[in-house]
Amino acid sequence: MTKFIVRWAINAVALYVAVLIVPGIEYLGEWTGILWLALIFGLLNALVRPLLKFLTCPLIILTLGLFTIVINTLILMLATSIGQAFDLGLTVDGFWPALLGSLVISIISV
Repeated sequence: MTKFIVRWAINAVALYVAVLIVPGIEYLGEWTGILWLALIFGLLNALVRPLLKFLTCPLIILTLGLFTIVINTLILMLATSIGQAFDLGLTVDGFWPALLGSLVISIISV
């Protein structure tokens, strides 16, 4: 249980830092919205990411693992669209800000 809470907190901090650093990613909401977005992001990473990695295994091998950055970008964009459905206040302006945001989140999460 503590591992889950620590991972959730790391995701929340990583999302907040991505909002601060990356132009094109904006958050207009309360601090609890970041926690909900981190929960959505973590659930997508746990449930959807392994399926995407399995389906794109040849591309991951072909690009020597660099395609996982695109998978992380897609997960961030999916989390953003789910967050907008719940009116949490996170907006990403396109693919390139999502790519930079996913890189920031990946670096901080490591």
